[in-house]
Amino acid sequence: MQLKHSQLFLDSLYQPKKLAAYRIMPIGKVIQYVFLLITAMTVFSLGKFFNNEINQIFAYKEIEEFASDLKWLVYAISIVFLFVMNTLILFAKISVYAYAGQLFLKPMQRRGEYRQVWRTAAFAITWEVILSIILSFFAIPSIVSILLFIVVTMTILLMTLKKYPKMPQA
Repeated sequence: MQLKHSQLFLDSLYQPKKLAAYRIMPIGKVIQYVFLLITAMTVFSLGKFFNNEINQIFAYKEIEEFASDLKWLVYAISIVFLFVMNTLILFAKISVYAYAGQLFLKPMQRRGEYRQVWRTAAFAITWEVILSIILSFFAIPSIVSILLFIVVTMTILLMTLKKYPKMPQA
């Protein structure tokens, strides 16, 4: 399966049947896709950070004088820290969604392993990343956005799990 990341992105937005087929895709391609999502999240987060928070850090005269030569260091450390944190959070979310999806396979009478559901969850989380980028520009309570993310991702994951092959009749 030689697919471009742009095609994977488009399919993950509106093609649950193709996402179900991608469950057998090599894990390397899936992880590349996840890192592209993480990079997008980090770029938008950094834009917001540099526009708002960095000005608050250097708002005090004494700190600004001391840190005028170290501002580049703050930027570099914040970029690395934000990328690592986004990576940890997104991989943890994918793993939790995959575990939840695994719990739904048996009642849905579908065949699949955790590794396949993990790959599917990695693609199903695309809408969550897009929504988190968009909602970061609005003042929405975090509990509302978290619930929205869970509902959207689980809906896409369950729609995709319905396309998995059925369990053989015993």
